[in-house]
Amino acid sequence: MDATAAPSSDVRARGLAPLWVCAAVAFLIVSLVVGVLTGPIDLGAGSVLESAAARLRVPGFTSSLTPTEEAILWEIRVPRVVLGALVGGMLALAGATYQGVFRNPLADPYLLGVAAGAGLGATIAIAYLPEGLRGQRALPVAAFVGGAVAVVLTYAVGRSARRERDAATLVLAGVTVAAFFTAWQTFVQQQNSETLQQVYTWILGNIPSTGWADVVLILPYVAVALVVILALRRVVDVLNLGDDEAASLGINVRRVRLALVVAATLGTAAAVAVSGLIGFVGIIVPHAIRLVSGVGYRALLPLSAIVGAGFLVLADVIARTALSPAEIPLGVVTAFLGAPFFALVLRATRGGAG
Repeated sequence: MDATAAPSSDVRARGLAPLWVCAAVAFLIVSLVVGVLTGPIDLGAGSVLESAAARLRVPGFTSSLTPTEEAILWEIRVPRVVLGALVGGMLALAGATYQGVFRNPLADPYLLGVAAGAGLGATIAIAYLPEGLRGQRALPVAAFVGGAVAVVLTYAVGRSARRERDAATLVLAGVTVAAFFTAWQTFVQQQNSETLQQVYTWILGNIPSTGWADVVLILPYVAVALVVILALRRVVDVLNLGDDEAASLGINVRRVRLALVVAATLGTAAAVAVSGLIGFVGIIVPHAIRLVSGVGYRALLPLSAIVGAGFLVLADVIARTALSPAEIPLGVVTAFLGAPFFALVLRATRGGAG
């Protein structure tokens, strides 16, 4: 088994190359600019830059936008774009993390049932918490509990078949758990019809235009998840060599795996609490980066966060403009893009396994 030594050196060689970092950051910047400038009211790139410079108190700059246009820019568009970037970056990062931790290229927050569990937790919080505790502040906590229960159940079902690292088995376990949690969520909706519209919006997925409140709400959770996962990103590559290999290098496999899963679930739950069930981001982004760059997890995880942020911002632009003035649910857009991509990944995975 000397082949295990080769992957170690290969992993070290596939670091975070400046070329890919620059390309990912450029993609994110372009996405953010497109997201801010796109809308039913044309604000103009020059006027937006002037307004930004004036807000930063750069000498010699004043905003040429009207007070209404200023409100549209800074209270609607910019917060929505920032929120979309946070959600997209977190979902892509969580997907890449789950794939590395479970050594399964098909693992994803949506397919593992985490998103469905988080949605159920948030639904229960809205429907059953006392009036004093009900509200957005409680949603990430409730969503985290639901997401954590879902990922534990998924892993337990896969493990009961003694094939928890087999791609098809884990995906089927995730689909089973997601179906169960979705059915439970539907039952809660039927019992609490006044929450139907809000929960229905969750199921379809959407980036709300609620100002900075949702950004402030999920930012601490996403920041914690991001710091933990990126701090352990080198270990994910080692985990992919096998538990025995990782343990021989002095890594506490169980503790590290738990920390990564908890961090990814925390971030996913917070994202789902405000955006609903947006699927396939954790599949599309990490695999697209792998196809283009071939990097290991040490580079894949930060790149996934950056590219995922830009990807969901652009997907939200499509959702906002494709049938303007109506909006397409964002989950529909990502599913439309992700379903064929997932089929290709599944085919490649099956071919590699065979």
